[in-house]
Amino acid sequence: MFLRFSTVCLCIVLLASCAKTRIKEHEEWGKFYEEYGIKNAGFILRDNNHESIHYFNQKRCTERFLPASTFKVFNSLVALETAVAPDDQLVIKWDGVTRREEWNKDMDMREAMKVSCLPYYQELARRIGPARMQHYLDTVKYGNMQMGGGIDNFWINNTLKITPDEQTGFMKKLYFTELPFSERSQRIVKTLMLREQTPEYNLYYKTGTGYDGDKTIYWVVGFAEKIMNVKEPEGSMNKSDVRYYPYFFAQNFEMPKSDTSKDWMKVRIEILHKLLKEYGAI
Repeated sequence: MFLRFSTVCLCIVLLASCAKTRIKEHEEWGKFYEEYGIKNAGFILRDNNHESIHYFNQKRCTERFLPASTFKVFNSLVALETAVAPDDQLVIKWDGVTRREEWNKDMDMREAMKVSCLPYYQELARRIGPARMQHYLDTVKYGNMQMGGGIDNFWINNTLKITPDEQTGFMKKLYFTELPFSERSQRIVKTLMLREQTPEYNLYYKTGTGYDGDKTIYWVVGFAEKIMNVKEPEGSMNKSDVRYYPYFFAQNFEMPKSDTSKDWMKVRIEILHKLLKEYGAI
């Protein structure tokens, strides 16, 4: 009996040790933020190939923030699933209100995602309605699942909140079509997120910019596919030598609203590239 108990205890210790080796903090990644004078930032990367998690600033990676325009990924999924949008070619007419130049026209979902058109997605949310939206927030368990301040405002008014860690989990499920949406809906939304295509990698992401008091919150969430050519042995069941290795990520940092010293929307993508290259994901 004692031997059996000791064996069980040893297995538990070994499993705990393995789990720890798969979660690694990278304090050195702070250099990429220091370079731009960013003091409050977090980055998390899930390496699916090695079943490991890598992060900078664990506290921020587990803190919830408004999702801002990263919510357009979720909003698109619900619109497609409920047939509010039959497909990504659904055109919503411009309401005539002058906002950003790239928003001031009729557009379909594909272009609306590309230019992150808030009015388009607010109209989608209104057509979806509170009941159906809440149903999917609860089913997916998206962040704190809270809606308040109106069906077309809750993801930008600090009611709905989500952590960077939760964002990467959401991205991983989307990638593997494991969300409670049809394969078709998830496949379409993934194509909407594709931003960079090279022979070495594909990069899918959605940015988000929101306001919390006197702070501006900057997001980038998504996944990278590293493309590798692997020679398959003769007779292999795999008919292609091309392999795609996914990495899921979420970056979040803040700056004072008054700080216009740099183009922070551009900076977040520059930092993302540096982090993914440092790790070897692209």
